Amino acid sequence: MKKIAILGSTGSIGTQTLSVVLEHQEDFTVVALACGRNIHLMEKQMRRFHPKLVSVWSEEDAKELRISTADLNIPVLSGMEGLIAVAVCEESELLVTAIVGMMGIRPTIAAIQAKKNIALANKETLVTAGHLIIPMAAENGVSILPVDSEHSAIFQSLQGNEGNIVHKILLTASGGPFRGKKRKDLEKIRVEDALNHPNWSMGNKVTIDSSTLVNKGLEVMEAKWLFHVKPEQIEVVVHPQSIIHSAVEYEDGAVIAQLGTPDMRLPIQYALYYPKRKHLSGKRLDLCALHDLTFEKPDTDTFRGLALAYEAMNRGGNIPTVFNAANEKAVALFLNHQISYLEITEMIGAAMDNCRFIRNPNLDEILETEQETYEFIENRWKLV
Repeated sequence: MKKIAILGSTGSIGTQTLSVVLEHQEDFTVVALACGRNIHLMEKQMRRFHPKLVSVWSEEDAKELRISTADLNIPVLSGMEGLIAVAVCEESELLVTAIVGMMGIRPTIAAIQAKKNIALANKETLVTAGHLIIPMAAENGVSILPVDSEHSAIFQSLQGNEGNIVHKILLTASGGPFRGKKRKDLEKIRVEDALNHPNWSMGNKVTIDSSTLVNKGLEVMEAKWLFHVKPEQIEVVVHPQSIIHSAVEYEDGAVIAQLGTPDMRLPIQYALYYPKRKHLSGKRLDLCALHDLTFEKPDTDTFRGLALAYEAMNRGGNIPTVFNAANEKAVALFLNHQISYLEITEMIGAAMDNCRFIRNPNLDEILETEQETYEFIENRWKLV
């Protein structure tokens, strides 16, 4: 029986991970959970899974949760200290990192140093600190198993081809809710418009990122580290049906792809069981029912987020951190109705052009870059 811990247990990936666990209760035990502020759902998870340890972000919420779950006798921690405690929980074998944002870096590093295998659903960890994380994982003999649908598809397409040369990675994108529109069409986009994704059910931040193609840009940067390829070897292909989740082209021209219905439980379960497969309930792909599978190049003039991501990756150093931090800040402002939709990528570009460059940042410099980026945006857009 595999013992797992989850960072972000009340979010989209976290709850779907727990649904996989419930379907295969004979194979998994949940030993530790962490969430942000959804303490009511956390209480339900505590009562259902009986973990040894939980953590929430604020101490105020932790106090309330301790009172409501006093009968369970489960320690409730808070803050970064709590996240790290969950990440290194002695009993766990696999850590699912499903929290959004750069707060996932420190607990992921702590888990790697504690020799926990990582099921990675936190893009920001590799986008901003891949140059630290990947060597550290190798040094500690830790596996990093991708949970994102696209990266899982690439990972699955690489199986059995060890030692063969990869020509390029074909990273698919749905195109989001605004595929086919031009910049003038996006001037008056509302929050609710951007949250209406055609294929996938995700958290708010990731859904906005998908609509701007920033999410695909983050995935491009993550793929570089996960699969040891150069930026020019990663090609983004817009595939609106989200049936081909991504593919690998080898040096002989063969393209190996992973297909399936849009269901995040599949890549989650693959990471939990790797290298084995097991039955998963849900809708199966019916090829005969598919009328069209279409593909097109992304419009990087309209959706500047993807072009900026390639620029950040090519510039290297701490610029991917600037890209990510600026996007996090901009998306939060957009969701709060403080800026327009097009200002999201405007903020990213401005931050990349104005923040200081650090060629090989350590962890402290990465986190300092994040704060400097936030401060730049607040001052430039007069948000303070």
